[in-house]
Amino acid sequence: MSEEFKEKLRRYGEGTLADDDRDEVERELEKMEAYQAYLDELMGEEKPASSEDKSIKFGKGKRNRSGKEKKIIRRGKWRARISNTFTVISAFLMFLIISSIITAIFYGTGERGETYRDVVSSAIAVSQPNTIVHLSSDSGPFFNMNLKGGIIKQIGDARINVGDYSMKFLLGWPRIYSYSWTYERSGTGNYFVYPIENQLAENRMDDSSEWKKLEKLPEGTVGEAYLSFEQFFTTDELLKKFQHKNLELLWFAADTGPRTQEPVINDPLGFPSTPIWHADDMKVTQESKKKWGWFGGVTSRTSVSPSFNSYGDGELRNANFLKTLRLLQEHRSIANKVIPFIDLDDSISYIEKNGVKLYGAVVTGPVKELLKLKEEAWINNIHVEEVRLWNWRDREN
Repeated sequence: MSEEFKEKLRRYGEGTLADDDRDEVERELEKMEAYQAYLDELMGEEKPASSEDKSIKFGKGKRNRSGKEKKIIRRGKWRARISNTFTVISAFLMFLIISSIITAIFYGTGERGETYRDVVSSAIAVSQPNTIVHLSSDSGPFFNMNLKGGIIKQIGDARINVGDYSMKFLLGWPRIYSYSWTYERSGTGNYFVYPIENQLAENRMDDSSEWKKLEKLPEGTVGEAYLSFEQFFTTDELLKKFQHKNLELLWFAADTGPRTQEPVINDPLGFPSTPIWHADDMKVTQESKKKWGWFGGVTSRTSVSPSFNSYGDGELRNANFLKTLRLLQEHRSIANKVIPFIDLDDSISYIEKNGVKLYGAVVTGPVKELLKLKEEAWINNIHVEEVRLWNWRDREN
C-alpha cells in the first residue's frame, strides 16, 4: 500500500477528501479487505474531538463526515465475513468428500474391511470360551471404520445375545474397543485347571461346591460347564469321549505350555467345536455386484463352508486352529488390542512343536447329564457358569 493511498485513507476518514478521490477510495474499499483493516486501525487511533474541533466547519468542496463511510465499512466487513465463512464451508466439504473417497478405497481394497472383521471375531473366538461375535462394518468419512455386533453364547440349544462389542479403526489402526453386557452375568468367570503331573489328590482344586450346585438345580434346566481333565487328549480322542453322551462340546482349551505357578488358567487359548472358517475356506456358489456413484458399491456372495464330522476330523480342526492363530499373528496390531493377554508367538511356536493337545473343554446340556460326568475319572475339575430353563433337543447316543 503506497504512502499516497494511505494519505487518501486518512483524509477519507476525516471527511476532507475531494469527491473524485472519495469515489475512488470507496470503490477500493469495496474490493479490498486489506484497505478496510488499515482504515479500522487509523480510525481506532482517532482521539475524541474537542469542543473546539467540533465547531470547525469545512470550506467549499469539503464536507463533514457522514454515515455513508460507516455503512460502506460495515458492508465490507460483512462481505469479508460471509466470504470467509463460505471458504471454510467449502474447504470442509471438499475435505469430507476427499476423505470419504480415500476411506472407501482404503477399506475396499483387498477387502480390508472383511479381513478386519475376521481378525477381531477370530481373536474373540479363540480367547473367550463359548463366545462368538457377528460383526458388521460401517466405514464413514475421516478414514474411520466401526465394527459392532452382538456377543453370543450357547446355553443348551439356545444361542443367547449376552452383550455388545464394538471397535473403531483409523486407517486400519485399531483405536477403541468395548464390551458391554446386556444382562447381569450369573457365573463367577471362566477358568480351567491345568493338569499337573504327579499332583497329589489333596493339592487338587476343590470342586465339590460346583457339583452341589448342579445337584440343587431342577431337572428341567440346562447348563454351561467348564471341564478340566486329568491328562491331555488329542482332538479326536476328546471328540470320541463325548460321542455317546447327551451333551454338546462347544469349545476346546489347548495346551500352550506348562504352568509352573498357579494351575488355574483364566486366560485360555483354544478353539470352538465348529471351525472358524475364513474367506478362503468358503466355496462361493453365487456372487453379484452392484455399484453406485464413482466409488460406492456392494458385493453380495452366497457361500458354503466345508463339511466336517461332528465327532471326528481332528486334523482338520487342528489345522483350522493354527491357521486362525497365524491370521492373528499377521495382523498383530489388531490382535494385540483384542487379546493383549495372549502371547501369539510363543503359543504358535509351542503348538507347532508339540501338536494340539487339549486339557479342557466347555460343554452344555441337561443338568442331569452334566451330573453323570462326576463318575468320569478323567475329569479333574468342573466349573458351572450359565444355567437356563429347558431348551434341549436330545442328541443320539
